Amino acid sequence: MIWRALYTLAWYLALPLAFLYLWRRGRKQPDYRLHWAERLGRYPARPAGPLIWLHAVSVGETRAAAPLVQALRARHPGHHILLTQMTPTGRDTARQLFGDSVTVAYLPYDLPFAVRGFLRHFRPEFGVLMEMEIWPNLLHGAAAAQMPLYLLNARLSEKSLRGYRKVAKLVSPALTTLAGIAAQGEDDAARLRALAPVQPRCTGNIKFDLSLDPELLALGQQWRRQFGTRPVWAAACTREGEESLLLDALARAALPADALLVLVPRHPQRFDEVAALLAQRGLRVLRRSAWDGQMPVAPEVQVLLGDSLGELAAYYAAVDLAFVGGSLLPLGCHSVIEPCAQGVPVLIGPSSYNFADAVREASALGALLQRQDADAVLVEVARLLADPTARQGMGEQGRAFVAQHRGAVARALALLP
Repeated sequence: MIWRALYTLAWYLALPLAFLYLWRRGRKQPDYRLHWAERLGRYPARPAGPLIWLHAVSVGETRAAAPLVQALRARHPGHHILLTQMTPTGRDTARQLFGDSVTVAYLPYDLPFAVRGFLRHFRPEFGVLMEMEIWPNLLHGAAAAQMPLYLLNARLSEKSLRGYRKVAKLVSPALTTLAGIAAQGEDDAARLRALAPVQPRCTGNIKFDLSLDPELLALGQQWRRQFGTRPVWAAACTREGEESLLLDALARAALPADALLVLVPRHPQRFDEVAALLAQRGLRVLRRSAWDGQMPVAPEVQVLLGDSLGELAAYYAAVDLAFVGGSLLPLGCHSVIEPCAQGVPVLIGPSSYNFADAVREASALGALLQRQDADAVLVEVARLLADPTARQGMGEQGRAFVAQHRGAVARALALLP
């Protein structure tokens, strides 16, 4: 109890800083300044009828939750789905995916009064946390309210385990309150057992059960026709600092003179920043926001800047191969599963701890190449753009890799009411 009391005190002391952070983030992304009452457990009217709650912290988790939402609707057709996030981009993604068919809200900060307000307002029959969302007051509050709470698609890297062990007296009791835990892989399950006396089931990664939106695939194919016969590669989900590394390497690489780069930053608040970086490099840029997708891309355009939301699948559908960001810097990599599912050859940098199992298996199958720096990545981009047979082989292996791992949603559902 003393550890949780100290943790709660730290939250109260940090609360003004939390709202200051939201205000400052709002300079670039105004949506951070909205819905502050929800952060404190105050919400608009609750939807009528029984309710199931699913928490997906941001964009990646929300997309991964889509097949689970569909499965829960099929199992509980009379229930309403509440989907919570922590970020505006996650909230926007939920709206794009589900429209008004679900209730979207922010999860409150992990303060006892805010947690009680959230649980009393929505009264979920049960709740699901995606990936590794461990909020001690929330977990204990759910247990006190006798609301079963499950952790699905849980992953725990060795680095994260070392961090959690420093506060094990806080985290371990919270984990034991959960009604069930589904881990992505055996390594994740073993680390969870090392952290707390729990017995996770290994159900696989729900992200493999993604369903590709046919409208987005058709949109990407339409874009591809507007690119003409040029070789096209993507740098997708790039993070701050990675664009500079890639552009430096691109200037040294021996790519075809007419090659087109489709550059898609991970975070929308960085779109203008990346556009300015491209302008500083003297590159000829077309922004997606200024292009209707109906007209051919001029031959002199060197970079299509993907400054749009919800179109990642279309960008993948429009290119010959893709580099996945968050991997050149020590950020653990973003999902390699979606491009593999589309049969797109995948390149990444050295950091991949967020998808360690997927990267290892996709690499072994030949669907993915991992290289140590941006120059080595660009060497492979040049080689693959010149070798359609190699690209086809990697793409076929990528589809096979994803197909082999489907079924995680069904296995995870076995844990739920």
